[in-house]
Amino acid sequence: MNRSVRRAVICAAGLVLAAVAAGVSGVAPPLWPDGTVNAGSIGAQPVGPALKTFPLLARHASTGKLRAYEPNGTGGLKSGYELGGGFGDATALAQANVSEGGRANDIYHRAAGTLYYTAEHGNDTKVVGGGWDIYNTIVSVGNMGGSADADLVGRDASGSLWLYQGKSDGTLAARIRIGTGWNAMTLVGRGDYTGDGKADLLARYSDGTLNIYAGTGAATADAVVAARYPVGGGWDAYKTLASAGDTDGDGKTDLIAADPAGALWLFKGTGNAAAPFAARVQIGTSGWAAFDVLF
Repeated sequence: MNRSVRRAVICAAGLVLAAVAAGVSGVAPPLWPDGTVNAGSIGAQPVGPALKTFPLLARHASTGKLRAYEPNGTGGLKSGYELGGGFGDATALAQANVSEGGRANDIYHRAAGTLYYTAEHGNDTKVVGGGWDIYNTIVSVGNMGGSADADLVGRDASGSLWLYQGKSDGTLAARIRIGTGWNAMTLVGRGDYTGDGKADLLARYSDGTLNIYAGTGAATADAVVAARYPVGGGWDAYKTLASAGDTDGDGKTDLIAADPAGALWLFKGTGNAAAPFAARVQIGTSGWAAFDVLF
């Protein structure tokens, strides 16, 4: 990403990423991080105190451009819209509902070890802090620690997992250790998969097994998650796992998976920890292999 780009407005599904070169005063047309003019937004996103549906964002592996796909309310996705380029050097990307009382779609991204935050309706990209390259995974998990704002989770090289509680201005509180031994897992958040009203973590192990780690709703060291619920094996058949919240509009968090051939699958959530997902339904036939990040 061009280092001169330091101011941005992000709005996706209502998320539109715009950037203005540092030092420019007055009103300027919205730009993408690659310097091209943004001609418009993606469309209206239903908002409320407990926003549970959000767009699925995807980064193209070769171009670094982002696209946004809004859920259509029945389990599928609407046609995608390009959000712009310049994200090829982002080493982590995460959505979070922080601003506007948790109703807006905001974004965190990491570049060169620095973590940045941009609100959906704002005019500045905020530096959250440096040193974030100590984490090999950064995941948005919703309100996991029991505060009013969305949180982030980071995993370090030793396999320790850390919770950063969010604040209403996009900054983060001091980290709290979730636990150790989280190496070699693919993590997915932003959802209540057990039906108890608390945000959980999904973890896919290197052998392809998937587990739910139920959130406790407490920001207590080594007690942020508690019970583990096995989902099953064979999940290594998928290149990427992601959540767009309640994709089909039934009030339960769903899971989206892309396979290596480029097909996209929806696993509808049941809200039952013993059998958390219904049988998969194909919602995309091809092309998804071109994306290296879904978030």
